[in-house]
Amino acid sequence: MKKSNLYLISSTIFLGLMISCNVEEKSSDGVQEVRPDDISSIIRNPISATKPLDTINLPKMTFEETEFDFGVVNEGDEVKHTFKFENTGKVALIINNAKSTCGCTIPKWPTRPIAPGEKGEINVVFNTENKPNYQEKPISITSNTYPNKTVVKLTGRVNPKKK
Repeated sequence: MKKSNLYLISSTIFLGLMISCNVEEKSSDGVQEVRPDDISSIIRNPISATKPLDTINLPKMTFEETEFDFGVVNEGDEVKHTFKFENTGKVALIINNAKSTCGCTIPKWPTRPIAPGEKGEINVVFNTENKPNYQEKPISITSNTYPNKTVVKLTGRVNPKKK
């Protein structure tokens, strides 16, 4: 038998085995069940998940509020706020990152896993120096939830310094 034919046959068998091993089981209603060992791959690549997706085994980040209006402050003041949340999911919540659109808004988040039913806080400080007028500062939180990005924001008005 030629070497190229042998290669073709073995590649076909290997491909067939790979496809048969990757068949996903679906419930009778056609919803894909997410098992805890599947969570990380779905979060890294949510497009790979088939639709509809049952996210019952994922953590859920439930905030008391997703927007805080700090009212009117003077330019140069620091606005501080704490966004409180609870993990209402069934597995531990891990926050990978929290960031704002500029260096004037600094979030601090828990670095340890938040157990199901446990509460946590994201503390945000907004420095209003050189930020006059209406402000809207979103904070993007990346975690092991689905979808993996949650946005909270500060809004309000900054009175400009008098010259």
